[in-house]
Amino acid sequence: MPVPSEELPEFMTWDELELLPDEIAGQIELWGGRVVWVRRGPREHQKFTRRLTNEFERCARNDMSARPNRCWEVESETNVFLGTSGKSDFLTPDFLVHRCLPPFADVRSADTVLVGEVLSPSNTQTDLEAKKARYAGAGIPWYWEVGLRRDTSSIAHVRAYALETGHAELPQGVTPLRRANYLVVGEWTQTERAGITFDYPFRIDIPWSALAF
Repeated sequence: MPVPSEELPEFMTWDELELLPDEIAGQIELWGGRVVWVRRGPREHQKFTRRLTNEFERCARNDMSARPNRCWEVESETNVFLGTSGKSDFLTPDFLVHRCLPPFADVRSADTVLVGEVLSPSNTQTDLEAKKARYAGAGIPWYWEVGLRRDTSSIAHVRAYALETGHAELPQGVTPLRRANYLVVGEWTQTERAGITFDYPFRIDIPWSALAF
């Protein structure tokens, strides 16, 4: 029987989370042990998450074929545990790329090179910025954001963000609110017939036709 959200505590451990029914646990992220609910998006969210994951995996395989010394794994909706130990601080991106790991090993932020989110109407800007800040704080080099159109079942835009490696110049006496931040380094819409092309963390070349199956 599902557990009503109002009956759950504000904070939980990973071990406590594992005791919950899958349909409840799958909707929760733990941010330093704090319970954060992640709403399920509409079917378009699942559709484009799947298509993007498939395309990133194709590009990763092409890169590994050309560079046998590199090894990537591409996943969807997989927990990324922050820090070097413990499991009560994690995020669940819609799609991600990480370095190859032993079978059944946990994915840590240090192993993760790219995370992506497919935005749904239920996502608020506050939620998105908070999650993006946690990805940045964990040191994940690349963050991708995919916006969906509201009038048709299609993608409105795709943005690629890179993690700052230095600090911007600010007025004297002003300090950044967060120690790490992402900057937009690529943006694509379907008016660009060439599709999505980017060179990091490997060559990404995705035609719009592959996302509009």
